Amino acid sequence: MAVETPSRLTTGTPPAAAKPETGQPWKERWGGLFFVAPFLLLFALFMLWPIVSGLWNSFFNTSLAGVKHEFLGLQNWRDLFGDPAVWSSLKNTLVFTAMSTPPLVIIALVMALLANRRGVLGWLLRFAYFAPFVLPATVVTLIWVWIYQPGFGLVNGLLTAGGFAEIDWLNTENRAMLAVVITTVWWTVGFNFLLYLAALQGIPAQVYEAAAIDGANGRQQLFRITLPLLSRTTGLIIVLQLVASLKIFDQIYLMTNGGPNYATRPIIQYIYESGFTSYRIGYASAISYLFFAVIVIVAVAQFKLFSGRGEDA
Repeated sequence: MAVETPSRLTTGTPPAAAKPETGQPWKERWGGLFFVAPFLLLFALFMLWPIVSGLWNSFFNTSLAGVKHEFLGLQNWRDLFGDPAVWSSLKNTLVFTAMSTPPLVIIALVMALLANRRGVLGWLLRFAYFAPFVLPATVVTLIWVWIYQPGFGLVNGLLTAGGFAEIDWLNTENRAMLAVVITTVWWTVGFNFLLYLAALQGIPAQVYEAAAIDGANGRQQLFRITLPLLSRTTGLIIVLQLVASLKIFDQIYLMTNGGPNYATRPIIQYIYESGFTSYRIGYASAISYLFFAVIVIVAVAQFKLFSGRGEDA
């Protein structure tokens, strides 16, 4: 009598494993590269190549005046360390950054707290606070140059109405930088305000309701709930604002052109003058990389500082 061979279903023997595919079609393997290729090409063309080219030019006597392109080694770098104009313009940049960053952070926070409400009033405040940020630099500087004008300017009109003497804001060494800072705060505070407002709207209302039930008043809710929950946003805003203030150029160039007596000339303006007025592209490249190193150091230090605080929290 023949014995039947038990089937794989009754014995539980698993079926033979499927033969693995030797490889995916070429289009599937490289399809992703075709999607990112346009971005990579533009990134290499407009970001990587200028960075490498600028660093390369800093070691040469590159000029727009037709001077022979000769290798100088570290001569441009030695010249910039001995150039008083480099350090005075860098000092002006740091002074502007120190003067503009605190009010751009604090005022933006206050504005966001005031505008974080429902109804028509909240909408009007949000519109009024953010509207100056969309204006171009030329319009902003034209408005404020007229406001600062002696004789008929709004600021001097208020001073004379209050019994004070007029001030030539843009032509006085110890006043010109303050005038530019005030203009910059009025113009750019809307961006920081928008970041703070978005962070405030992300705080759950239940947190404040629970605090009110426990007896916390408005001041306690502000300092013990709102500000601690905004700490990461504050760190981000400070980092972004420091980098933006270090790159100051437009409003100073249009309002004072670096004057009076170079009292407001930032380092980016000196880079521009060295490269496109004095035609020393190699020297301007060296200065720009010195300034790039300063920005990187400041950004990394701020990132480490606030990331450390976030981990401790």
